[in-house]
Amino acid sequence: MAKKQITQLIDDLDGSIIDDGTTVHFSLEGRAYEIDLSGRNAQKLRDAFAPYVSAGRSVGTSAPTGRRVGRGRPASSRDLVDVRSWAQQNGFDINARGRISSSVLDAYDAAH
Repeated sequence: MAKKQITQLIDDLDGSIIDDGTTVHFSLEGRAYEIDLSGRNAQKLRDAFAPYVSAGRSVGTSAPTGRRVGRGRPASSRDLVDVRSWAQQNGFDINARGRISSSVLDAYDAAH
């Protein structure tokens, strides 16, 4: 007995089967997203973003995986003495000097 397996790409927006679609990658407020869209819906998304993209500032390019390429995070406006103090009071293992890990900075940001 022969079997045939067919994989179909489905438009994440309207649920239609995609013949001419693409995966669109975008970021918003520091979070990366991807969505599978038909050619028509992909163009609608690009058109919707167009005025914001043209008015915005580029901060680097993103790889298809959504990870930033280039300089890491922008210069911090946090008071690192406060971050260290907060981290120690909240059970984080942190050195008195040196780089503060991104996990500690993320936890600090989430708490404030």
